[in-house]
Amino acid sequence: MVIIGADLHKRSHTVVVVHEHGRRLAERTVAATPAGHLTLMRWPEGLGERRWALEDSRQLSRRLERDLLTAGETVVRVPPKLMAGARRSGREPGKSDPIDALAVARAALREPDLPVARLDGIERDLRLLVDHRESLVRQRTAEQNRLRWHLHELLRGEEPSPRSLTRRHVLDALEARLVEFEGTVARIAADQLTRICELTSMIDRLEREIADLVVDRAPTLLALHGCGPLMAAKLIGESAGASRFRSAAAFARHNGSAPVPVWSGNTTRHRLSRGGNRQLNAALHRIAVTQLQRPGRSRDYVAKRMAAGNTKTEAIRALRRRISDEVFRRMLRDEDLQTASQAPLMIAA
Repeated sequence: MVIIGADLHKRSHTVVVVHEHGRRLAERTVAATPAGHLTLMRWPEGLGERRWALEDSRQLSRRLERDLLTAGETVVRVPPKLMAGARRSGREPGKSDPIDALAVARAALREPDLPVARLDGIERDLRLLVDHRESLVRQRTAEQNRLRWHLHELLRGEEPSPRSLTRRHVLDALEARLVEFEGTVARIAADQLTRICELTSMIDRLEREIADLVVDRAPTLLALHGCGPLMAAKLIGESAGASRFRSAAAFARHNGSAPVPVWSGNTTRHRLSRGGNRQLNAALHRIAVTQLQRPGRSRDYVAKRMAAGNTKTEAIRALRRRISDEVFRRMLRDEDLQTASQAPLMIAA
């Protein structure tokens, strides 16, 4: 078994082949083009059983990862933070593409349970749609903040509340009022209001599209209290499939809800994990906060932890870990339902 580590850039890819004990065997640099990818796939054919390790850098690794998976290769994703330790422990000083590729390969050797990559499906579509919606929301918020300053000057205390600037009837009423004013400030405010209306329409359309996709893809996950269509889309898109994790514990470690052990001798304790996918971690926290807003098992669990001596923050962290396990089970169930629904179609084809 050999590991092929890759350091990826926009115009070139450098790969290093290492033995299962970490010894460097070969290296090569190719252009980041389909022809270069084909050269890479043909190059290690005489090396026997192999596994590719790619630094998980999203857009830079996606095309090569897709080509390797299509060719039947096994690919694992290496988080960038794992490379730092591998570089520090290496005998060769400095930083270069071969050094980084070697660090990726050795990190994959050191961590045998890294998530295995697979071809993109609806998970990537959901992640792209959610990311695009969040980008539009940030743009709309910036426009709303600038508009409020102009409304403060024009309306003098009669401007609407900040939260109401997403409501259609409030926007229509503002548009009618701004017609009464003249001058540069009023003209700029009218332009900003038009932009806010456009962004709101785009955001609403995206939310409907995301909801339609999630309803068919994750009915079990949507049944979890506190997990609406946008939250479910975030969980599915960022996890890229629950079945690629070997257990609920591995999923919890990936999303940063698994506590980090800190102990010595007979004293055992844990501290907060600041690693993992922070988008997943934030989604789990929002679900936890939503569940705590009404009586139920989550509120009882937090009360029990606090009675045992935990602070409220520590109790919510423990609840987040339990929610991670529940989300993992529900996503696995939805993936099984999806596979079962597609099986007759595959047989018929």
